[in-house]
This record gives sequence, C-alpha cells and structure tokens, in this order.
Amino acid sequence: MEHLERYGYPALALLVLLEGIGIPTPAVSVVVAAAALAAHGHLWMPAVVAVTLVAAVLGDNLGYLLGRRAGRPALLRFGGRVGLTEARLSKAENFIATRGLNIVVVARFIDGLRQTNGLICGATALPWRRYVVRDGIGAVLWTSLWVTVGAVVGNNLERIARYKLPALLAVAVVLIVLGLRYILRRFRHR
Repeated sequence: MEHLERYGYPALALLVLLEGIGIPTPAVSVVVAAAALAAHGHLWMPAVVAVTLVAAVLGDNLGYLLGRRAGRPALLRFGGRVGLTEARLSKAENFIATRGLNIVVVARFIDGLRQTNGLICGATALPWRRYVVRDGIGAVLWTSLWVTVGAVVGNNLERIARYKLPALLAVAVVLIVLGLRYILRRFRHR
C-alpha cells in the first residue's frame, strides 16, 4: 500500500498492464488498494477507474500481439515458468474453439486465465476484432467489480478493523474444516 501511495497511478498501470501481458502480478490487490486509497481521498476515483481500465485492455492486447507474433512454440518454451504446459495450452485452445469466444469475458475473473488469455488467443490466431470486443467487456466488468470492492472497503475500514480478529478466526475454522474434510476423503478412497 505504501508503494501505491508513493508511486500512485504509474504503479497501478504498470502492475495491471504486466498481468495482461502474462506476467503474474498482484493486480487485483493493487486495484482494490488504489480504490480504497481513493475512497480516503489519497487518489482520485475516476482516475483509478480510467487507469485500471486502460491498463487492463492495453496489457491484454499487448499479450494478444505477443502471442500472435511469438506463437505456440514460444508460449510452450517460456510458459512453463508460470505453469503453462503443453496440456494446459491444448485444453485452453480446445475450450476457446469449442465453447465460444465468450470465455474471453469470463477469463478476466479467473486467475491464470486472466494472465494468459491474450497470449493464448493471439497464438491460436483468433481474429483480433472478435477478441478486442470481448476483452473490453471483460475489462469493464472486472474494473467495475474490483474498484467497487476497494471503495466499499476503503469507506468501511474502521468497521472492518473492529471485526478483524473474529473474521480471521472464522476463516481459520473454515480452512481447518475444509482441510480435514479433504484429508478424510483421501483417506477413505485409499
């Protein structure tokens, strides 16, 4: 948060843009934090929305261009560093080909796909005009969601701080229960 306060809009733009190109960054956290700062008057909310939206679309389109130019071999060569294997790339290509282009809108909300959707669509030679429309819709929805979450958090920070310990305990209990459930299921299957 301190880096965001110090570097402001350029930091926000850079992290969102890099994620669109395919480099994993904490873009969602940065957008939420920027909106929370804007809710407290440290940044200007319309600028946070504009910078986030432009950086998201520009990053994805640069990712698309990179995927289009470098192609599938480059994605496979360097994709392993971020978990993009031959099998995962084939699944993604098949999914786009069979389930339609609207996955581009939804991909913005799925970690992993958000970072690679431009690269994959470019590498599979999806027509840019079909890609850019859906990517723009996804970017508007994604920006709206996370800026709203940040604004709500920023406006209710004192209330959230008051319930921090009970909330953390509740999350810990849920994680323990889910972990035990997973272990028991694995044990039963063996």
